[in-house]
Amino acid sequence: MMTNSTSTDIPAAAWLTLFGLGLLWGGSFFFAGIAVKHVPPFTLAFLRFSLAALALHVFIAGRLSIYPLLRQRWRPFLVLGLLNNVLPHSLIFFGQSEIGAGLASILNATTPIWTVIIAHFATRDETLSGRKVAGVLIGLLGTVLLFAPQVSPGAGLPFEAPLWAMALPLVAAISYGFAAVWGRRFRDVAPPVTAAGQLTASTLVALPIALVHDMPWQLPVPPVTVIAAVLALALLSTALAYVLFFRLIGMAGATNASLVTLLVPPSAILLSTLFLGERMGSADWLGLALILAGLVVLDGRLAARIVHHVRTGAG
Repeated sequence: MMTNSTSTDIPAAAWLTLFGLGLLWGGSFFFAGIAVKHVPPFTLAFLRFSLAALALHVFIAGRLSIYPLLRQRWRPFLVLGLLNNVLPHSLIFFGQSEIGAGLASILNATTPIWTVIIAHFATRDETLSGRKVAGVLIGLLGTVLLFAPQVSPGAGLPFEAPLWAMALPLVAAISYGFAAVWGRRFRDVAPPVTAAGQLTASTLVALPIALVHDMPWQLPVPPVTVIAAVLALALLSTALAYVLFFRLIGMAGATNASLVTLLVPPSAILLSTLFLGERMGSADWLGLALILAGLVVLDGRLAARIVHHVRTGAG
């Protein structure tokens, strides 16, 4: 999973793309925080998938053998759509009906931690190393800290979110971990086709669920701000974000592109603080710090650079 590349290998244009992608994916929690107050979660998920899928199909414009691949591999695409879109996004949207965008993004940032654990048991070439175990334990400690105020109200740690609402983004992160392992079977498919395929499958699954559960035709017309948030969620934080992500992989490699995980929570917290008036408690900040520290240890490059400089200086 990890390579020997370092962060200094990232060109300036890739750094701009990286920060832009972090802002877009952090913005997805912000936009969802606005929209979920007026649009039911299943309907919101369907709108996100369908609009993003349409935009990606227009972007691909029939290239890359997309339609033969969709016909040949519709079952794997369906599973990927369930694990990577329908289940996690619905859970996050339900959770955000009770918790803020910042906390949801922090819990979602544990995705690489669960991915490492799942890959250890589900694959033969991505087993746990000592460094990965250390990163997982640090990240899990941060996650436990986030739940501590709710599980132990007498601990004096301030937090008022329902336990179930906090658990849903965490389950979503685990689902993303399974999706990452399942997605290994699409290594021979162009990344934009994989994105369009999974979103197309997700749209087909989410449509009947939204129709039966939410009966969206009975919903009142949402405010213009909510419509704008839904469009931004689908077109900016999903379709455009995928395009930038694939471009970033081409410029800097998959390992460097994974650094975006560290930027999503700060972006979501900044946007929700500035525009939604959300505030983070001390336990939330400490939990975020531990989770980000765990991700840095999992990545391994910062420690490698420190060791390199120490050895170079000593020599």
